[in-house]
Amino acid sequence: MVELNGEPLVILLVEDNESHAELVMRSMRNQRVANIIYHVIDGQQALNFLFHKGEFSEKAKSPSPNLVLLDLRLPKVDGLEVLKVIKETPHLERIPVVILTSSDAETDIVQSYDYHANSYVVKPLEFKKFTQLMADLGFYWLGWNAPPHLEE
Repeated sequence: MVELNGEPLVILLVEDNESHAELVMRSMRNQRVANIIYHVIDGQQALNFLFHKGEFSEKAKSPSPNLVLLDLRLPKVDGLEVLKVIKETPHLERIPVVILTSSDAETDIVQSYDYHANSYVVKPLEFKKFTQLMADLGFYWLGWNAPPHLEE
């Protein structure tokens, strides 16, 4: 498994579709690119996780992620709003956020980059392509990319 300074790498997966979430988590684990994957099902849970609120008030249950995989169409708080909050918050703004969505709408792509998404990826429909994409994403963002040190 990939580690950063001896610490396990953490992914926050924000995905309301359980089957998509399971595919992402299984693909990442099979490729051994992430030590810990936290899955939340809506935008409010994502914000609670990142700000250590509600069910995630204990920091041990919500460590700072090394990567956020964020769907756009989410219940409670939309993915674009979650992205905007992350990138406007000093202690979160450097966390890489990859939009992982089924939307290929130009307006979604433009707005995601306007809010400083680090990448925008449209989920392939074919299983084999999807699992390869997850492996490639994991290796790039958690293995090859040189992130800055994040402070809480």
